[in-house]
Amino acid sequence: MKLHAVVADYQTDIQIRDDGGRIFAELGGHAYELEAHESADGFLLTYEGSVFNCRVEGRAKSSKLIEIIVGTTQFAVELTDPKRLSSAASASAHGDDAARIIAPMPGKVVRVMVEAGAEVAAGDGIIVVEAMKMQNEIKAPKAGTVIALNIQTGATVNGGDVLAIIE
Repeated sequence: MKLHAVVADYQTDIQIRDDGGRIFAELGGHAYELEAHESADGFLLTYEGSVFNCRVEGRAKSSKLIEIIVGTTQFAVELTDPKRLSSAASASAHGDDAARIIAPMPGKVVRVMVEAGAEVAAGDGIIVVEAMKMQNEIKAPKAGTVIALNIQTGATVNGGDVLAIIE
């Protein structure tokens, strides 16, 4: 499972795989292997011989924030699943900040309609991704400048990949 996490001012993508009590995570270019066991009040995570007592407390269903308590330290973490975000939802989540254009599904980029540095209006076509012989035009969720274009025509993308950023 691929997730995007925000903790305070730190943002990162996390790749997590659960293999029956063993958790494999990739974060910031580093790979981690943990053992997870349920405890009376949460989880016990073991990493390289150290044991961490962890609790996860959810917030209101409308909030993406969850509270994670490790020992006595508490973290407010916002987790989003890029696969479930449409480009419009991504823009609303960022407000006036940069909007990430996310691949809604795995496929092939058949057309890139803008260049980095281009000014776009909300609703302008940005990229066309083809999956299962159907083409999906991904539109700009907000007006702004394309500050990053992470793909080119012919590239294969995975669902949840960041294709472009509009600021």
